[in-house]
Amino acid sequence: FIQNNPELLDNLPGTPTAVERTTEGQKYDHLEGYLKYIANLAVNGHPKSLGADPAIAKTMRNQDVPAPSAEAIEAILEKKNTKPNNFKKILREQGPKALAKAMREHSNTMLTDTTMRDAHQSLLATRMRTHDLLKAAKATNAAFNSADIFSLEVWGGATFDVSMNFLRECPWKRLEELDEAAPDMLKQMLLRGANAVGYTVYPDNLVYEFCKTAYESGNDVFRVFDSLNYIDNMELGIKAAAASGGFVEAAISYTGDVTNDSPENKYNLNYYLDFADKLVDLGAHCLCIKDMAGLLTPRATTLLVSELRKKFPEIPIHLHTHDTAGMGVASMLAGAQAGADVVDGAIDSMSGLSSQPCLGALVAALGDKNNVNLDALNVLNDYWESVRE
Repeated sequence: FIQNNPELLDNLPGTPTAVERTTEGQKYDHLEGYLKYIANLAVNGHPKSLGADPAIAKTMRNQDVPAPSAEAIEAILEKKNTKPNNFKKILREQGPKALAKAMREHSNTMLTDTTMRDAHQSLLATRMRTHDLLKAAKATNAAFNSADIFSLEVWGGATFDVSMNFLRECPWKRLEELDEAAPDMLKQMLLRGANAVGYTVYPDNLVYEFCKTAYESGNDVFRVFDSLNYIDNMELGIKAAAASGGFVEAAISYTGDVTNDSPENKYNLNYYLDFADKLVDLGAHCLCIKDMAGLLTPRATTLLVSELRKKFPEIPIHLHTHDTAGMGVASMLAGAQAGADVVDGAIDSMSGLSSQPCLGALVAALGDKNNVNLDALNVLNDYWESVRE
């Protein structure tokens, strides 16, 4: 499509002109080839065809990292006067609208922990094994089930593909076992609209059946997105997730700079508010601002969240970013102050860079607006640090 419509590239900063693309096309082909080669080496290692010898290659340490102690976390929290948040129970017994109401009535800012999905997808090419996730699940449940934690993101995105094609694991079994090991926590997934968890458009009945089976297997929250905000793609995902009985979190993919009031800025405030209108009309239970590239600044976050909150006072707002530019914690804090109900973070040792902002830093920054216990969080952090090493 881009090759057939080269004018799309004419106004992008740093993009070569049509003449330059013609005369230097071969150069760019070579550069793309180099990038593909480097990416393949980073993910799959040196191929035997180029002389790699598995016998002398560096192998991964097969160290059995001890599971974090749920008992140690329970002892830390024993003196704390906290009650279970019951979000899972509310959804499963009363339905998604009751959960949305409970979110809006919750007084503190809640967090979603992305460690078990987006964090390792962003940092480690989604290579975290079910074995490692399961060992942390019981302790995670103990640390978070009475805290201002909305959900655990554990599934969807690239996890389905990587589980089967690289880790030789069953993605359905992963979801079922995690739900069993952390029974009090909402489990969340990323759904690519009509693409489900794949890389092509699937038949409607397949997407509906996929969402139904996912909900029955333990997934509660469906974050539905399309990277281009293509509403037709979103519509199928939203309706399929809703039909399953799950909680539908419709995502607005963020790009550009919403604070730029230039007439030439396509991605201005009206663009995002209009798109949010369409998502709510389709039946979204919650709106998510999904900043995949880490472009949100505190100023942009404040503007976008506050305007969405004004327009949709009864709809929960969930805020997601990547810490690529280093502004993640500041932007999430600005979003919380502007009215977001939930913000995303990853456990400290799995945060930062292309992952989500640091969960411990968010808890500390929120102060009395979030009751996650930092000592309990450190028990989990020690485990994930060892697993990542």
